[in-house]
Amino acid sequence: MRAAMADATVGDDVWGDDPTVHQLEAYTASLLGKDAALFVPSGTQSNLCALLAHCQRGEEYIVGQNAHTYKYEAGGAAVLGGIQPQPIEFEADGTLDLDEVRAKIKPDNEHFAMTKLLALENTVDGKVLPLSYMTEGRALADEFGLRYHLDGARVWNAAAALGIDVAEIAEPFDSASVCLSKGLGAPVGSVLVGSASFIAAAKRWRKMLGGGLRQAGILAAAGIYALDNHRARLVDDHAMAQRMGDALDTVPGVATTAVNTNMVFCDFSGYDGDAPARFAEHNILAAVGPAASRLVAHLDVPTDAPERLVAALT
Repeated sequence: MRAAMADATVGDDVWGDDPTVHQLEAYTASLLGKDAALFVPSGTQSNLCALLAHCQRGEEYIVGQNAHTYKYEAGGAAVLGGIQPQPIEFEADGTLDLDEVRAKIKPDNEHFAMTKLLALENTVDGKVLPLSYMTEGRALADEFGLRYHLDGARVWNAAAALGIDVAEIAEPFDSASVCLSKGLGAPVGSVLVGSASFIAAAKRWRKMLGGGLRQAGILAAAGIYALDNHRARLVDDHAMAQRMGDALDTVPGVATTAVNTNMVFCDFSGYDGDAPARFAEHNILAAVGPAASRLVAHLDVPTDAPERLVAALT
């Protein structure tokens, strides 16, 4: 990947003449079955560009209570766009109850913000949304004239888990944000996909948000390499997460609550020891709290990670 970055042909993407950025955008759009794409520095900026392109000030989007576009992206839609979020709780499987979504859609009345967008996330805590559910969401959006956005930061993992082409997941949505720097292992970047007119609007917002880049082909080359070489191996991360979960279940006082795609959720509250300190002593980087914690498998996790986790804790 670093060799690809060093060898990248670059231009000036602010002027629209970086050929490697163009290649990445066209490639990602084709993978997701959309007309156009926009390379951005981060998933936060990608989602924000989407929300700003879909909604005007005083309008509303419906979103999960713990969704990244609502909870973990600093309130950008509200602060910078004047867009009101209408959060609802996730179901246990990561879906939003579509009957509750329906109930939260505001009537066209001067007392209310106008509901304009339904935003889903896939995966949610590593849980993969069913294709049938996403199609039902499309039908609901169409019924009420809503736009439909997917925060697909880990959609590559969802496609790998389902064993399908990622375009099948993206098909019902008007727009999707996909990450290059999580499971795919690129150092920087996300890509926003949608129609040509939507991407043109999002590009204007990217500029306003400070996302115009110069010789960005160096970064785009990493993304192309990741798409070419790291998608197929995501199932290895899922298998690694299962191995890690199974190993942690053997440690007294540690309870694995779920293993979803490449994520292990576990509870250290019954563990008789200082898990963060033990991991640090064994050179294991993990954000472990007193109770619910998440460990994520990725391409840089060594093959002996399950054994190392157990050794650190015992």
